[in-house]
Amino acid sequence: MTELVYQYDSYIKECDAVVEAVQGNKVFLDRTVFHPRSGGVENDTGFIIAGDVRVRVLNVYYDKETGDVAHEVDDASSITIGSRVKLLLDWDRRYRLMRLHTAAHVLSAVMYMDHGALITGGNITPEYGYDDYSLQTFSSGVFEEAVRKANEIVARNIEVKVYWLPREEAMRIPGVVKLAGRMPPNVEKLRIVEIPGVDIQADGGPHVRHTSEIGVIKLLRTENKGKNKKRLYFSVEP
Repeated sequence: MTELVYQYDSYIKECDAVVEAVQGNKVFLDRTVFHPRSGGVENDTGFIIAGDVRVRVLNVYYDKETGDVAHEVDDASSITIGSRVKLLLDWDRRYRLMRLHTAAHVLSAVMYMDHGALITGGNITPEYGYDDYSLQTFSSGVFEEAVRKANEIVARNIEVKVYWLPREEAMRIPGVVKLAGRMPPNVEKLRIVEIPGVDIQADGGPHVRHTSEIGVIKLLRTENKGKNKKRLYFSVEP
């Protein structure tokens, strides 16, 4: 399986990799800095540099047939199996995703602490994010207060810690899973993202190192999407 370099350091913008397979316009590598679409966070984009040719990476996802990370490119003709290539992220896009992703964790922690609400759905794009919460009644005031509290936490400039724990140990931590109806993968160790004193979750995506990097969380709008599905749209500024 592809080594997910970003899980160890989300600030690595480029790395070398070896091409393991090419299927049409799908490229499979031994390691990658590209985050595939997963966990409600959209994928990274960027370039694979093969010799003197820069190949655009359009989409990154877990391939249904192999289960491995597929890098969908605009033209794979210059990429050969066994060759060493360089991977280069669209950093501005990645950093926005990181800021919004960490903001989502802070918001979900507030909603869990104050209302016992779990996330029942969501998505994060470079422009904005949204999460659906398991609230019985709809109130925009609940979300306004959650954003206010989240911004107070963000301003404290708390270090965001990333580490691994044995699965059995991790699953004993209260609130380590905040996605309703979805359990972490059945692997020996789980990647843990912790904002000390605020939140701890099993999570595989990229995050900022300190909460102050998020900026200011801005509530865009709220929607009642039905039972156990009260939606909060948010962005980050500047």
